[in-house]
Amino acid sequence: MATTVTGWRGFRTYLEMIKIEHSIFALPFAMIGMMWASWTKSGSIWPGGWIFSWIVVAMVSCRSAAMAWNRIADRDIDALNPRTQIRAIPAGLLSLRTANLYFYGSVLIFLLAAAMLNNLSLYLAPVALLVTLGYSMTKRFTPLCHYVLGSGLGIAPAAAWVAVRGDVTWPVVALTGAVMLWAAGFDIIYALQDEKFDADNGLRSLPQTLGTSKALMVSRISHVLALLLLALAVWLMGTGWLGWLGVAFAGCLLAYEQSLVKPNDLSKVNLAFFTLNGFISIGVFVFLLLDWVILR
Repeated sequence: MATTVTGWRGFRTYLEMIKIEHSIFALPFAMIGMMWASWTKSGSIWPGGWIFSWIVVAMVSCRSAAMAWNRIADRDIDALNPRTQIRAIPAGLLSLRTANLYFYGSVLIFLLAAAMLNNLSLYLAPVALLVTLGYSMTKRFTPLCHYVLGSGLGIAPAAAWVAVRGDVTWPVVALTGAVMLWAAGFDIIYALQDEKFDADNGLRSLPQTLGTSKALMVSRISHVLALLLLALAVWLMGTGWLGWLGVAFAGCLLAYEQSLVKPNDLSKVNLAFFTLNGFISIGVFVFLLLDWVILR
C-alpha cells in the first residue's frame, strides 16, 4: 500500500481524487442558466461579479462534496475493482479522516455560497446536497442510478437561475431536463466498463440489468431526448441562429460519441466519456454566449 500523503500533497491528491477538472461538465450549463436568468431579469447576461463569483463557488464546492462522498462511500467497492483500486483512498494515498475533512469543508463552503446568493438558494441547498450526495448510494439498489447522477448535474443550470432570479420558469426547466438526460446517457456508457464487476458484486446499473446492447440503446434514446429538450429551451428563450447552431453542434458530437462505443468494442469509452462531453458543454455555452453578444 502506498504511503499516505498530507499537507499540500494531500490536497493535490484530494483534487485528483475528485477529478476537479470534470467540473467542466456542469459549470458551462450553470453559466447558461445564469446568463438566461440575468437577461430575463435585467436585459443583460451579466448578473454582476458578486453573484457570478458565488455561483462558481457553489457549483464547484457542491460537485466536490458529491465526488468526495462518492469516493468515501465506495471505498470498499473501489478496493475490489481492478479498475478503481488505484483511487486515493483504497490505494492508501489519502486517509479516510482527511477525505472526510475535505468533504465536510466542501459542504460548508457550498452552504455559505448559497446563503450569499438569496434565501431561496439557501432553502434549496439541502435538496441539492440530497440529490448530488444520494447518487453514491443508488447503485446499490436501482439500475436507474444513472438518472440520479444526471439529476445532480441537471440542477446546475436551475440552481444558477435561482441564484439570479429567485424563481424557476420553463426555459430553465427544459435546460435542466436536457442536462439530466445528457449526463445519464454518458454515465451509462461509462458504466459499461463495470458490467461484470457490478453483476458479481450485487451492484445495479443499466448495463448490469439490461446487458451492453440494450443499455447502449437506452443511452442513445436519452441523448436524443436531451437534444430535443435543449432545442426546446433554446426556442423558449428566443435565441438566434447561433444558439441553434449550438444545438446542432451538440447533436453532431453526441452522434459521434455514440458511434465510438459498440457492444463488442469498449476501447474508446474514455474518449466518449471525458473528451467529447467536455467539448459539448463548453461548445454549447460558447455558441449561446456568442448568440447574446453578437445578435442582441
